[in-house]
Amino acid sequence: MTIPPLAGGTAGPDALRPLLAVVLDALRAGAVARGGPLPPGGPALLTRAVRETVTPVVPAEGHGAAEALRTLVEAFAYGAADPADPRCAAHLHTPPLALAVAADLAASALNPSLDSWDQAPAASALEAEVTRALAAEVYPAAPRPDALVTTGGTEANQLALLLARERHGTVQVVCGAHTHHSVRRSAWLLGLPAPVTVPARAGTTDPAALDDALTALHGRPVLVTATAGTTDTGHIDPLPGIAALCERHGAELHIDAAYGGPLLFSPRRRELLRGLDRAHSVTLDLHKLGWQPIAAGILAVPDHTLLAPLSHTADYLNPDDDTEAGLPDLLSRSLRTTRRPDILKIAVTLRALGRNGLADLVDRTCDAAQDLADLVEKTPALELHQRPVLSTVLLRPRGASDDTVAAVRRGLLHDGRAVLGRARADGRLWLKATLLNPHLTPDDLDTLIALVAEGSIPR
Repeated sequence: MTIPPLAGGTAGPDALRPLLAVVLDALRAGAVARGGPLPPGGPALLTRAVRETVTPVVPAEGHGAAEALRTLVEAFAYGAADPADPRCAAHLHTPPLALAVAADLAASALNPSLDSWDQAPAASALEAEVTRALAAEVYPAAPRPDALVTTGGTEANQLALLLARERHGTVQVVCGAHTHHSVRRSAWLLGLPAPVTVPARAGTTDPAALDDALTALHGRPVLVTATAGTTDTGHIDPLPGIAALCERHGAELHIDAAYGGPLLFSPRRRELLRGLDRAHSVTLDLHKLGWQPIAAGILAVPDHTLLAPLSHTADYLNPDDDTEAGLPDLLSRSLRTTRRPDILKIAVTLRALGRNGLADLVDRTCDAAQDLADLVEKTPALELHQRPVLSTVLLRPRGASDDTVAAVRRGLLHDGRAVLGRARADGRLWLKATLLNPHLTPDDLDTLIALVAEGSIPR
């Protein structure tokens, strides 16, 4: 039996080249067959098709690389909810940039593991440089900012709570009612008290209610979690006021900017993040408004010494004598052991686009949300919740019940015509359009509006 070729080494690229041609053709064929943002027919139909395609999962005799790639990648692409399709706008699920995907291929081929320097020499140096640079974007006046690479906002938020716990012991988390679920879940995982939740009636944390909560907790170690870009509406908390309250009450501040963080690159919109640099830690997530393949999370801190509680030694990875001899300690930069070099795709994107290129993508996307809101306001059959802050627009058929709104969404999903999310605000259910595609055109927005309006008409 012939031994399959490897992806790395000098022969790896030649082994990959014909296989990549098969993959790319299969991706195209699957997308053409799908013909829309997701396959029609709903979960049962797609599950049956996948089962028929993949069975038997482990055949007695293999089908060969080309057939396996062609068959399964085409089925995978056909059955995808494709965020590159203009009608796929449900979640913070970005269409990744082609250049970032190409960089991710190199990372997969070389397969460095960022748990010891001898497995990832260049990757570890690249990660150190890029994370420091990203941390400096968040903390431009800090002398020693640093950042960790995470799997996304959830892991970054969990690390923020862990670091606060290690500094202060049983810390009490205080957050708004709109805060991402990962904060409450992280408190549970870390054995912390259930977070104190303050109202967010207008979609952002109520400063007066926060002041009252902090007053009631006087004398206890407290971590306030604010949000710069909520999942449901894209709202940004009043960060300067919250930072001032934290300073007055002696509380620490963590800001979850997983969604809104890339506004830092936009001269037009970075003012929305004023006060971000007053936090003790900040979550970023570049597989949202950074157009990276999953995963690309970041936790930034103003001083690298704040990461010291993560220090951990395993003799086969970072023994003290190796560290003292100058080999970088990678194990203490994550709760994970094996880690992909997710920093490569981020570094390639930053170098390729630069600050101005990223700002253009951010502004195009947020401008498209404003345009969609304009269309909703001009459509008598539809209702707009509020003007968008980032790239999320909430809309619903005017006068419809919550059951009708839910049915409209499911109908569009079942037919494969559009992927829209759902959010509850002001006591009502809304359709959520999260725009992350910088290639959206006015015609694409018109189509989304027409699909929602049409879907609300009883059949």
